[in-house]
Amino acid sequence: MGKIKNKRIKNLLFILGIIGPGLITVNAGNDAGGIATYAAVGAHFGYKMLWGLLLITFSLGVIQEMNARMAVVTGKGLSDLIREQFGVKLAFFAMLTLFIANFGVCVGDFAGVAASLELFGISKYISVPFVAAFTLFIITRGNYSKIEKVFLVFTFVFFSYIITCFIAKPQWNVVFKEMFTPQLEFSKEFILTFIGMIGTTITPYMQFYLQSSIVDKGLNIEDYKYEKLDVYLSAIWGDMVSFFIIVTTAITLYKNGIRIESAEQAALALKPLAGNYASALFGIGLFGASALAIAIIPLSTTYAICEAFGFERGLDNEFKEAPIFYGIFAGMIIISALIVLLPKISLVGIMLFTQQLAGMLSPIILIFMVRLTNRKDVMGKYVNNKVQNIVIWITVAFIIILSVIIFLSPLIDMII
Repeated sequence: MGKIKNKRIKNLLFILGIIGPGLITVNAGNDAGGIATYAAVGAHFGYKMLWGLLLITFSLGVIQEMNARMAVVTGKGLSDLIREQFGVKLAFFAMLTLFIANFGVCVGDFAGVAASLELFGISKYISVPFVAAFTLFIITRGNYSKIEKVFLVFTFVFFSYIITCFIAKPQWNVVFKEMFTPQLEFSKEFILTFIGMIGTTITPYMQFYLQSSIVDKGLNIEDYKYEKLDVYLSAIWGDMVSFFIIVTTAITLYKNGIRIESAEQAALALKPLAGNYASALFGIGLFGASALAIAIIPLSTTYAICEAFGFERGLDNEFKEAPIFYGIFAGMIIISALIVLLPKISLVGIMLFTQQLAGMLSPIILIFMVRLTNRKDVMGKYVNNKVQNIVIWITVAFIIILSVIIFLSPLIDMII
């Protein structure tokens, strides 16, 4: 009996040792821009888009599983495979676009740190340099195993949104009825907000970071079933957090006709409606999400670029062993922080452009992924099945159509 118990404990510890990359990836996806988007979904449209979030969760799980499978089968990152299978020119195009998009997102997340702590009376001239310095310290001083544990601690920050939601006291029977009743509004605002919800849930940097982190962790095909569990449960967890953010702002802001443009506005608006605790918890969540993304997004960028062009990379290397890897990471952190510290800087234009760019990049990366995971010379017997291909191609087509709508909407406005 004791031997069986010990075996179960060892198996549990083994599984917990593997789980991590998927959870960290989806948590980073709920960054400042993501929280602002989900808050706007609830504040502007109530529960009308919850059905869409349900479908996106399914697509996200399938896409992340593809990443995990590629990683454990090939032992290579996504950008490495893109260069090998499609050539240097396409790899360079993907890396350049990824860098531009991720740099803008990184700036937005430093703005999220600044805004969240300003809710508590802390100036951005204190919060931004501190977070930048702390991020550089933990990344350059530890190996992957230690850094992963730091990232996983941030998971607990996201419970603040769940607690906030229960403080707001929604009618759960109404919430779930709306969730399973698809609703559409054929208005420009509804469509663009829906696009934003997809774009902030299925993002290009997620695919690069997840695959690279699995490789960096040294997982192989024997660990596949556990990593598969990691990515599916993580997809559910990440979008469950999004669900609670939407419900919180729907039951408070939408119900009272309050519109918001940012996550910090949502936190401030909650104070008279749901109390100081709800407002504070929303702000704490914004800080934690932004701080985590500030580390993950530059990491995904540096991993991808170094993989694509054969530079030494990995958190288990010292700076002198991988100077380009750490140099790109440090450059993104320092420059992003300096931009946010500029007086009277408007970040709206930068964030809007980079979000659109990331949206247009996403289907390109997904097409690379689906082609790679259908090649027997790359994946062997672990190629996609028919269901996985159907899900990924529907997702790609849907994102492309919505991205085209984003691109054409300014021209339509000019004509009208």
